[in-house]
Amino acid sequence: MRNPLIPAAALVLCVTAASAFAAPGTVLRDEKLYSQPSSTSAVAGSAAKGASVNILTKQGGWLRVTAGKTTGWIRLLSVRAGEGGLGGAGLGDVVGAATTKSDPTRVVAVAGLRGFNDRRLNDESLKQAKFNAEEMARLDALKVTPGQAKSYASQSGLVAANVAALPKPKPEQSSSPWENN
Repeated sequence: MRNPLIPAAALVLCVTAASAFAAPGTVLRDEKLYSQPSSTSAVAGSAAKGASVNILTKQGGWLRVTAGKTTGWIRLLSVRAGEGGLGGAGLGDVVGAATTKSDPTRVVAVAGLRGFNDRRLNDESLKQAKFNAEEMARLDALKVTPGQAKSYASQSGLVAANVAALPKPKPEQSSSPWENN
């Protein structure tokens, strides 16, 4: 006969170990906690500005956190990683670096593809990408006519605005008399 305490002890050990690996963080604004890493999923709870959270994992632009007794997903840019509350630096990791003010004298270049999950997308998968006529047909089925777009815009309270055209670019003027020779 199996001892029922062994699986229970293993579960307690796993939960304890998981919380030991959690990174501390601070919520930067009042936010909802979602059951899945999507703002269309069910709301699991909320976290107030300044609340301490434990960051469990990151997925795309979302963090799985524990806030009090609630565990859920929160937007990455709504949390500053590290201890010290709203005034803490939290520069020890990517989340902290992405959510703190940077030094204006330091030049930083950021490039990325929005909407792609970095675990499924890499340089190799982009190199192997092929045309998919079926997906193009699905996209074409979603297009709207200019009339449909105007109707939707007017229902939403949007109005047309006339904007003056930008001036045509002028040829670059040489700063050296020697370049014209």
